[in-house]
Formats: sequence, structure tokens, C-alpha cells
Amino acid sequence: MLITRASEYAILSLIVLSKADSPMDSESLSRELSISKSFLAKILQALAKNEILKSYKGVNGGFALACEPQDISMLKVMSSVEGKAPTVFECAPSMDSCPSESGSLCSIWPLLNNLQGKINEFLEELTLKDIAQ
Repeated sequence: MLITRASEYAILSLIVLSKADSPMDSESLSRELSISKSFLAKILQALAKNEILKSYKGVNGGFALACEPQDISMLKVMSSVEGKAPTVFECAPSMDSCPSESGSLCSIWPLLNNLQGKINEFLEELTLKDIAQ
């Protein structure tokens, strides 16, 4: 589940917006990226809600970055459009909260939890600036 279409489209949209001189509307972005306008609109709204984008109304309205590219982590982008942090595996966040009630017997949970932590750290350090260069 790590990178879904929504995350991919969010990142592609942010790359285009980071290079734009003025706000872009969802229709223009949709055409440029060949993405469904309705799906992209939901993604852009989620990014605006999470203060990654600013939305402007009116004739010259659209979306623009709310902060500098180096201040936008891929973890925040992906979490914003997915509604939760991206995960490598579907597992409980702790052995105590394992739904199978056998978390203490699970020998792979520590490994997977460590892997998830490293991925979260990587995505937190990876910024739009790193990707959009």
C-alpha cells in the first residue's frame, strides 16, 4: 500500500505546481498530467486542507504551494491524501494491540515495525525539493 495512485498523483501535481509562476486550476493540472479531474480535485482539496496547498478563488484562482518545496515532506503529502500514514504492512502499531491476540508470539512484528520506522524517517526527510529538481 505504500504508494497508491492518490499519492502518486499528489506528488506529480506538487512537482508541476512547484514550477508554476501562478496558481493553477484543477482542470489545467488534470489536462497536463492526464488525470481524471474529479479524482485530482479530491487530492488537491486534501492537500489544501492539510496546508500543503493554498487555494485561490476567482477568475485567476487555482492552487499554489502553501510553503517552500523544502518544507513539504513526502510523509505529510502521502498521509494527507491517504488519510493515514503510508504503511508497508497491515499490522497493529504495537504487539499489545494485535487483533489476533497473539502479538506477543509474533516473531516478525519487531522486524516489520523497525522497517516501517525507517520508511517513515526516509519519507519525512524526503522533500518536494528533492523530487522536483
